[in-house]
Amino acid sequence: MTNAAFNLVLFDHAVSAMPVDVLSELRKTAAARFTESGFPTTRHEDWRYTNMARAISLSNDWLANADVSPHPTTGPARSIQSAIDAHWIVIRNGGIESDDLSLPSGVSASLLSDNDSAASFEQIAIDDPLAQLNAALLIDGLKVSIAPGSIVDKPIGFLIDDYAGGDAVVAQSRVLIDVQAGATVQFIEAHISTGDGEHYANNVVQIDLQKNTTVDYLRIQQRARHHINTNNLLVELAAGATFRHCAFDFGGALIRNDITARMQGRNSNVEMNGLYLAGDQQHIDNHTRVDHLVGPSNSNEEYRGILNGKSRCVFNGKAIVHRGADETDANQQNHNLLLSKEAEIDTKPELEIYADEVKCSHGATVGQLDETALFYLRTRGLDLDEATRLITRAFAAKILSLLTVDAAHEYVSGAIDERLDDLIGGSGDE
Repeated sequence: MTNAAFNLVLFDHAVSAMPVDVLSELRKTAAARFTESGFPTTRHEDWRYTNMARAISLSNDWLANADVSPHPTTGPARSIQSAIDAHWIVIRNGGIESDDLSLPSGVSASLLSDNDSAASFEQIAIDDPLAQLNAALLIDGLKVSIAPGSIVDKPIGFLIDDYAGGDAVVAQSRVLIDVQAGATVQFIEAHISTGDGEHYANNVVQIDLQKNTTVDYLRIQQRARHHINTNNLLVELAAGATFRHCAFDFGGALIRNDITARMQGRNSNVEMNGLYLAGDQQHIDNHTRVDHLVGPSNSNEEYRGILNGKSRCVFNGKAIVHRGADETDANQQNHNLLLSKEAEIDTKPELEIYADEVKCSHGATVGQLDETALFYLRTRGLDLDEATRLITRAFAAKILSLLTVDAAHEYVSGAIDERLDDLIGGSGDE
């Protein structure tokens, strides 16, 4: 990696201008590490298909303005808040609306800056370059704790609602979630961005699942088509913990999602499912990693993509069965439909196995619409667009059926239909 294109002088000045508070030492440590590592580039194997040059240029423009405060921290309610019944917490351009932190019994939320103990920040991950950048420029973060044995009545939603007017805006958000033993809870992470200006959002979520917990996690990404977003989700699972993740990517110019699950306890379970719908000039990259550190443990992944226009998507799923993690069951699938000759998918499901008595599989498919099926539907009176919509909707329905957050099912289903109409109705996009 190299940091040659990134303006380190402006970066150091911005870090020095951050508030003096309990996060100051964390910011300095993270900044020093990021100065050494820099932004990932295409020379790094995990980033060979995803070029961050535009994000670097945008970051330099933003740093040159010498204004690292959130813009703005208040704004209008979004339709998703009324469409999905959840306990919503709003984060706008890195600013957390603290008025939203009143949550039901068994759930507590606080700002990271409200913690006065240095030990509170030891769990904040800064091993990854973008996590280092996030911590170095973090205005504040959010910590959510679920009490032992709690069953939360409805999902807890994080609405990441970003805006860029004229000048370039870069926003960092960090959410730490602690789910204590025996608790059951659902989360929704919704990304929306608006405005004609350039915007880059760099988000990190860390989740600690203690023994015998169950977490259902939904991510919905509907950013403006010219905005950039990188997401880093880190999950630690203790014995008997279950984590079910479902993601839907609709918007954005460049989207990069990294998910890492570390299965540290016996009989832990991970499910990762995703659907990405990409149109002209969109780039959506999903990287997943599951570390089976002990056995038995189970992981299942299925990602599907529908691409049109001159779009490019990436899927790289890696499951590592470490020595001693016997009786592990790990499965990966990635399936893609290309609606355009110019669309491109780079798919690479991987398995690394260092244990015995395991059951592991992986597979990937890339194809176009079935001409026979299209012909059949057209003989039944459907035009080409209608037939295409029917086939692609059926292809996407598999991931929708795996969505376990029932409160969001209707909203996500409508978003899929709307995005497919966009992709199929034009030359690949709006």
